[in-house]
Amino acid sequence: MQKFLIVGLGNIGEKYRYTRHNIGFLVADEIAAQAETAFVASRFGSIAQFKYRARPVTVLKPDTFMNLSGQAVKFWMQKENIPMQNLLIITDDLNLEFGQVRIRSKGSDGGHNGLKSVQQVLQTTQYPRLRFGIGDRFLQGQQVEYVLGQWTDEQMQSLPERVRFCTDAVYDFVFAGIDQVMNTYNGK
Repeated sequence: MQKFLIVGLGNIGEKYRYTRHNIGFLVADEIAAQAETAFVASRFGSIAQFKYRARPVTVLKPDTFMNLSGQAVKFWMQKENIPMQNLLIITDDLNLEFGQVRIRSKGSDGGHNGLKSVQQVLQTTQYPRLRFGIGDRFLQGQQVEYVLGQWTDEQMQSLPERVRFCTDAVYDFVFAGIDQVMNTYNGK
């Protein structure tokens, strides 16, 4: 039986809920909502578990904060016996315009501290990831404030549709695999 681990990266706490850095949590919440399941507190984070087309899926929102996300990912991969190709990390990306999605089967951390942690703990860059564009409209030296800042009003209007788009991609990843998902969703 193929099992899947979907990890939405973010920071815990209500004050971070609608920040750019928490797009992974927003997508994870939508995945669980569509599966009609809820998150429960567990080791290294909150998890939601369900089956999609007979495939067991664990959705994780780490409570380790962004810079230590790799610990939570490794724990749940081992606990659920998830192969690397069935792991999908969802994160924000400064290098993409708002709402743009890029899905890859491997790659660098791109300067993202959450991916850096995952890469360091797993000792590989060979794992699937879904990057959600947040743009790079900040002044020099203001990157932290930008990623931890709230979405603009205009972005908040578009956000629900883009989150559903990412959720569709995740469900297709579970059913059809990374190659199909990259062909269908990249650049849209």
